[in-house]
Amino acid sequence: MSMIERMRPRAGLRVLVTAGASGIGAAIAGAFLEAEAKVLICDIDGVALAEFAEQHPKVETLLADISNEAQVDALLDAASTRLGGLDVLVNNAGIAGPTGAIDELSVEDIRRTLDIDLMGQFLVLRRAAPLLRVSDAGLILNISSVAGRLGYALRTPYSAAKWGIVGLTQSLAKEMGPDGIRVNAILPGVVRGARIEGVIRDRAIAAGVSYAEMEAQYLSNISLRRMVEQEDVAATALFLASPGGANISGQAISVCGNVENI
Repeated sequence: MSMIERMRPRAGLRVLVTAGASGIGAAIAGAFLEAEAKVLICDIDGVALAEFAEQHPKVETLLADISNEAQVDALLDAASTRLGGLDVLVNNAGIAGPTGAIDELSVEDIRRTLDIDLMGQFLVLRRAAPLLRVSDAGLILNISSVAGRLGYALRTPYSAAKWGIVGLTQSLAKEMGPDGIRVNAILPGVVRGARIEGVIRDRAIAAGVSYAEMEAQYLSNISLRRMVEQEDVAATALFLASPGGANISGQAISVCGNVENI
């Protein structure tokens, strides 16, 4: 196998991407489809699922909320029947959560963020594990955030969940390594798109400054002074699924231009 070939995932990998109809999830799903993988995506947005499927006719889709245990069960059953098993799980689903001081946040908003961003990954993983154990290429990619290595004032539920994902990843890498399953976390930084625009807007309001001022503040905290593209995260996922990533496990890999502070 040439070095270039080692950098490509093998054709036919069976891949599940949660929240795969838009944003980072869609970029990752599209990249795996381009690499000739068999891909199933789920999402809570039926319109986005239909639009993605129209653009990618070979994809399998399912409407599912990963914070709902019964729907997670149906999702993994679909992976087994439609894909014939599972080689790669991309645990991507998550929400931005509330912005505000800790004593201003509602218990409902805190709980919802933790239920989706952290508990949702647990629910998917516990059902995916048996499928991955019988794969000869088992890989789990848990999508965290640079907020999983840096404290994030006014975004504490989100940051707490993303730190939890890193701990989950490192623990599972030890637990599942003897089964030949690799487990890594990808920590995107400030990724260009609708979500970060909403976050910057909300934080600007909370801080009493303009959107432009808050955006400039975000960029000033990135060594490269630019946002990450969704495709940058997808490229990292593809590499980790390639033979070149065969001995990378238990890692929290930032794709962020070196975010220094948030």
